[in-house]
Amino acid sequence: MTLTLYNTLTRRKEPFQPIDAGNVRMYVCGPTVYDYAHIGNARPVIVFDVLFRLLRHLYGAGHVTYARNITDVEDKINARAAEEGVPIGELTERTTKQFHADVAALGVLPPTVEPRATEYIRRRDSKLDMVRLIERLVQRGHAYVAQDHVLFDVASMPDYGRLSNRSLEEMEAGARVEVAPYKKGPMDFVLWKPSKAGEPAWPSPAGIATPGRPGWHIECSAMAGALLGEVFDIHGGGIDLVFPHHENEIAQSRCALGTSVMANVWMHNGFLQVEGEKMSKSLGNFVTIHDLLQEWPGEAIKLAMLSTHYRQPANWTEKGLIEAKRTLDHWYELTADAAEGAPLCADVLQALQDDLNTPQAIAALHALRSEAAKGAKPAAACLKASARLMGLLQLDTGAWKAWRPAALAIDEGKVEALIAARNAARTARDFKEADRIRDALTAMGIGLKDAKDPATGEIVTTWEVKR
Repeated sequence: MTLTLYNTLTRRKEPFQPIDAGNVRMYVCGPTVYDYAHIGNARPVIVFDVLFRLLRHLYGAGHVTYARNITDVEDKINARAAEEGVPIGELTERTTKQFHADVAALGVLPPTVEPRATEYIRRRDSKLDMVRLIERLVQRGHAYVAQDHVLFDVASMPDYGRLSNRSLEEMEAGARVEVAPYKKGPMDFVLWKPSKAGEPAWPSPAGIATPGRPGWHIECSAMAGALLGEVFDIHGGGIDLVFPHHENEIAQSRCALGTSVMANVWMHNGFLQVEGEKMSKSLGNFVTIHDLLQEWPGEAIKLAMLSTHYRQPANWTEKGLIEAKRTLDHWYELTADAAEGAPLCADVLQALQDDLNTPQAIAALHALRSEAAKGAKPAAACLKASARLMGLLQLDTGAWKAWRPAALAIDEGKVEALIAARNAARTARDFKEADRIRDALTAMGIGLKDAKDPATGEIVTTWEVKR
């Protein structure tokens, strides 16, 4: 079986051929750390975790380098820090920790390396950083200085727009933003800009006296080039990044380094909707990973996400989460005593090697579940091993069964105290109070069962978590 991947750059599925099978290199755009990551941000994290796992299986765990960046310098970060009245570094550090905790709860592997943008603005131990890239672009005639800004000259790159399949004429005609008077062309974009008072600032490149900071796009060109080389294997991210972010990354890297490509394969996951609508704070359907994890186990979120092929638009629904949780309940039950180290299911592996066809892989796991339900122990062991290749069934069955939503965390002492109070009310024939307490316990997710003790004749109350 050959791994095939859909390449946005060529618009077709192609057999994957790494530049160096001893070091397969992948870069994925990571979060801008100013707030909790939303469920749309989780999609590339989950999708490219599956690809990372698959590459490790195919080429060896020590032969895959996965870089995912942290953007810790950006206008939204500055605005949020000012709004909260906290130092920018405090905000980015806190939000980065939140992101790490949330994605770890999804059961994804950490990337091999996780560079922060601020670490690659000026860097002594690297031949490539943002300042060096910008100065190369100016020297090669692909960038120019204007009013303390450095801008990329889009017209200097004949095939700009190849990734997004747009001509420069089409993009200029469709541009609706007001063009700054110091730009040579309407599509020229910022590589460096002067910092305002109170904003982070670094010594500027290209002889500019005013301190400044990088534009958005240059950071990924610098970090990917420094860590993975001038040309690497795979670059991934959401479909919303194709233009302008990834288009501009390609322009910067190719023109500064003189290469024909930046990455050989460009992969993009599709958009995500919530209950059939575009996610928006104004619509009240803005869902963060953190909030979801209060109500659902991370693996259920992951399985629900993988039920749609990564290139297709995904509709995020509560029904899908419920189905994913029920599926995992059954899988965990069937694999509780399954042997470790079983071979992978060929159908699962074949599906994943066909451009990460996770819906087909999940169908193959369901087929194994059917065999395991009939008592086939090899099928149960194969189910466990194959699901783990996708980052599922990573817990032991006891830990999975013990999981409870944070919103439904059970304080056993409180439950016992309420049951004692209910029994006392019943003894006092205050049935209204006894019913009130039962209703309160029901609202907490606690079911009660009253039964007569055959030995003493007394009514004994037992309880269980119902949801």
